[in-house]
Amino acid sequence: MKRKMLINVSEPEETRIAVLEDSILQELYIERTSAGSQVGNIFKSKVLNVEPSIQAAFVDLGKERNGFLHASDVMPGLMGRLVPETAVDMRRRQDIGIQKLVKRGQEVLVQITKDGIGSKGPSVTTYISLPGRYLVMMPGVKHYGVSRKIADEQERQRLKKILGEIELPTNSGFIVRTAGEGKSKRDLQNDLRYVTRLWSVVEQQIASAPYGCVYQESDLVTRSIRDFFTADIDEVLIDSEEGFRRARQAMKVVSPAYQKRVKRYDDKEPLFHKANIEEEIERLYRRRVPLKSGGSVVIEPTEALVSIDVNSGTFTEERDAEETAFKTNMEAANEIARQLRLRDLGGVIVIDFIDMRSEKHKSELEHELGVAMKRDRARSKTLKITKFGLIQMTRQRMRPSVKSTIFETCPNCSGGAVVRSIESMVLFVLRQLRVRLGKKGVTSMEVSVHPRVAEDLLNRKRQSLIKIEDEFGRSVIVTGNPERRIEDVEFVASKG
Repeated sequence: MKRKMLINVSEPEETRIAVLEDSILQELYIERTSAGSQVGNIFKSKVLNVEPSIQAAFVDLGKERNGFLHASDVMPGLMGRLVPETAVDMRRRQDIGIQKLVKRGQEVLVQITKDGIGSKGPSVTTYISLPGRYLVMMPGVKHYGVSRKIADEQERQRLKKILGEIELPTNSGFIVRTAGEGKSKRDLQNDLRYVTRLWSVVEQQIASAPYGCVYQESDLVTRSIRDFFTADIDEVLIDSEEGFRRARQAMKVVSPAYQKRVKRYDDKEPLFHKANIEEEIERLYRRRVPLKSGGSVVIEPTEALVSIDVNSGTFTEERDAEETAFKTNMEAANEIARQLRLRDLGGVIVIDFIDMRSEKHKSELEHELGVAMKRDRARSKTLKITKFGLIQMTRQRMRPSVKSTIFETCPNCSGGAVVRSIESMVLFVLRQLRVRLGKKGVTSMEVSVHPRVAEDLLNRKRQSLIKIEDEFGRSVIVTGNPERRIEDVEFVASKG
């Protein structure tokens, strides 16, 4: 199996990371500079309000929206009291009153665990964690362990033994990350030195800085090398010189032996277009996902939960309806796990598989879905099939969904539907221009779009248009048409 990581940073407003296996998209990460993720950032904050009714406090992060701190995310001893429970036990308790843990006006160090959505502020915790390549450092928590993603018991014991042999700081806990599987004692020691130096810098910031951010997570390019790159990835392709430089530097720090796998992509045809990822991304916005067998999966996110329905469609090769249902369900299980990763859908998820009578088939389906979900970086829990043929599960949302990143609420129906945002359409037009101007015989291109999109292209993105014209030696004419919808665009090429 050939694995690749593609990094698209040709447009400065947006960074996109794709991980492919045998040319099939398996993971996708999109981050906009206008709405960049704050997850992992550490803030020196102050408690504004304590709300016993919801067992939470609101803290001032020095930003527009306050942070939401739940009682389960408050570390013992913040108010100077000795609490017999360990940090891990404390997080599982639900009967400790928030008013006994923090008080109004108290200074607390918090880390963002989930970005805010809409009017909701970000979720924060006082359990600080600093990720390295192989280790996660947890200042103030005396806990040592190995990631649950490492399933081999012998390997877990080996890594625990190494942790016991390494001289670790007495006031911090450590967990070996999934990337630490198979690594030597020396590798873990080098990573330990990195995260402890990083924490020393953060402590200096805490001591000297006023309220606000004291540690900011790395950009998506650097994080992707640190968190997503593994030894089985054959190459990392990056389509900008600056991104290439950052990726090489990050690889030099985390995995020097694999620096040569980071390569600069400099073809005129856009990277994601050449790898057929643009079409795959467009399909992520659709409700219906076709299966190779002829069946389909319909995904409907709602306020309360995500509902997923599996249909057999045109798949009728098997004479036995039970076998048809079983084969369709097994194929759907893997596709559902993949779609949950790509769309980053979280919360309660209910899957309505095709009804099956055989208990053996039901058991095999549960196992297949469980195996498929193990590839997910997000935490999840799956229950057994109910008597109504449903599988219920929960999944941790890692970041804002792809849909919320690309679309905005439709102004005409007050949220009953969504339309592509102006920013998203502008980036789409620029990418399409690179593809279309590279075709043989094209001498110029006229683009007809909605007036708001045209205004953004001709003002905010004028330099990008000029750069594209210089790169291809072709002229581009942008016109606004008030009869077009925001998502409508027409390209008219002139050929010589």
